[in-house]
Amino acid sequence: ANGHRVMTVAPRYDQYKDAWDTGVAIEVKVGYITEKVRFFHCYKRGVDRVFIDHPMFLEKVWGKTGSKIYGPTTGTDYEDNQLRFSMLCQAALEAPRILNLNSCEYFSGPYGEDVVFIANDWHTALLPCYLKSMYRSKGMYETAKVAYCIHNIAYQGRFSFSDFSLLNLPDAFRSSFDFIDG
Repeated sequence: ANGHRVMTVAPRYDQYKDAWDTGVAIEVKVGYITEKVRFFHCYKRGVDRVFIDHPMFLEKVWGKTGSKIYGPTTGTDYEDNQLRFSMLCQAALEAPRILNLNSCEYFSGPYGEDVVFIANDWHTALLPCYLKSMYRSKGMYETAKVAYCIHNIAYQGRFSFSDFSLLNLPDAFRSSFDFIDG
C-alpha cells in the first residue's frame, strides 16, 4: 500500500491453489549433500508469495503424515528440522536475486540485493548467518538488512552441538548458538 515491493517466502507444505511452478531451480548445500529446490509463486493482495518446493517439506504435511509440520507431536522436533530450515533460509536468500517476477504493473524482474529480510522465529534464524558468511564475504547483499522477530518463544529449535557442522557455517558462528536454559 505504501509502494514497497513485498515478498514472503515459506516452505511448500502442500498444493497451494494459485501457486505455479516458476521453472526456477537451484542447488543448496544441506548437511553433507547438495539438494535441488524449486520455487513456486503466486501474487495475492500486492504480495509476491514464494514457496520453496522440496520433498523434505511436502512429506511433513498434516494430512499425509498425521503429524504436525514441526514435529511428530507438539513440543517434539523432527530430527531433520535443522536441515529443512537451513534449506529454507538458503533458498530465501536466493529468491530476491534470481526470481524474475512480473506480477505487478509497477515492478518487474528480480528484487535485487537492496532488500530487508524479516526473519521470523528459529526457523529462519540461520538467514542472517548465511547472509554474512555466504554472501557478504563475496561482496553480495552489502546493503541488505535483517530484522529478526521472535513470534513464539515456546518453540526454539534446539539441536545438539554435534549437528552444528550440518549447518555449513564457519566455526566462528558456533558460539552464537550457545544457549543456557534457566
